[in-house]
Amino acid sequence: MPQQAWSVKRERQYEHIKEAEKKQGRSTKRAKEIAAATVNKERARKGEAKSASRSSIRDISSGRRGGLRSGSGPGGRTKEQLYSEAKRRGIRGRSRMNKAQLQRAVAAKSG
Repeated sequence: MPQQAWSVKRERQYEHIKEAEKKQGRSTKRAKEIAAATVNKERARKGEAKSASRSSIRDISSGRRGGLRSGSGPGGRTKEQLYSEAKRRGIRGRSRMNKAQLQRAVAAKSG
């Protein structure tokens, strides 16, 4: 997914991120998506892109954030992430569950 507008540095960054994501077990498609989004956000932050969203400019950099929002921090996964996992695993009654209930249901179904 490297693009014409990307510099050689950004293409290297894209390949590096893509390979790191694949090593963590992501599919090739998902690794490419994450890599492209990260590179585009960095381009926006550095003024290399034609336009940039407010969150791209004001948010902490992707490298510094380092997975703070990946769902592995102190709060764990978000309720939406848990709901998606419950849906994927076919857990009934998930729409009426709160976050704690979803956590327990997903944990019980995975073990």
